Amino acid sequence: MQDYAHPESIVSTEWVAENKDNEEVVVVEVDVDTGGYDEGHVPGAIGWNWSEQLCDQVVRDILPKEEMENLLASSGISNDTTVVLYGDNNNWFAAWAFWQMKIYGHDKVRIMNGGRGKWLEEGREISTEIPAPGTAEYSAAEADNSLRSFLPAVQEALGGGVDMVDVRSPEEYSGEILAPPGLPETCQRGGHVPGARSIPWGLACNEDGTFKSREELADLYSSRGISGDRPVIAYCRIGERSSHTWFVLKYLLGLDGVTNYDGSWTEYGNLVGVDVERGEG
Repeated sequence: MQDYAHPESIVSTEWVAENKDNEEVVVVEVDVDTGGYDEGHVPGAIGWNWSEQLCDQVVRDILPKEEMENLLASSGISNDTTVVLYGDNNNWFAAWAFWQMKIYGHDKVRIMNGGRGKWLEEGREISTEIPAPGTAEYSAAEADNSLRSFLPAVQEALGGGVDMVDVRSPEEYSGEILAPPGLPETCQRGGHVPGARSIPWGLACNEDGTFKSREELADLYSSRGISGDRPVIAYCRIGERSSHTWFVLKYLLGLDGVTNYDGSWTEYGNLVGVDVERGEG
């Protein structure tokens, strides 16, 4: 598809329509607001709630290994299952799930290009029936934290040698606003990590929510100083939009050394005694 670096990581809505009944494929809708799933989803698709099922409920962190195993097993997913993820908000939370499944070593995981919005725009079949999958067996690998960046790595990156990419809106980047309207997770200070480049996640998408071509993506990031010659740390507000950019850089463009700083601005913008930058990029 589009000559991407890892074409196996993405499928079209047509492919999903043709394979949704395949016993070796499990389709999962990942949303922050599961009301859309309840109103209608890809027939046979499992529904995952990002905030309740893909985040540790005690510590701010991704799911622990055992809980990830339980989630996948209870969704009828085994280690050999092909998992197709899609969701609302142009696949933000589907990308988060993809990133987390890769952290735990799942090989056959894909993103449906265009997400929930494109499926509905095309007038494809939807269902309100909630599947009841049988329980599978799942054994996750130990967490591969090389796909993540934690605060110490971000602070070390301020010394140079690493490209920081802020994927939030220009208004968030400049410090004009602390968070998109209506979203609760916020910070004490507006602005961005010093030296970070502003490359909003949406620039990687077409109007219908699908990803731009590999050539267009390469031009976009190289024109803003991201050539792949250095490690890249992507961040946003809570890590979901930056997982979308992480997917683009790592799987569509094939860049090495790309990580997602999932602490993002709700961590960095709340630090005591730490400088932030403000203003346009």
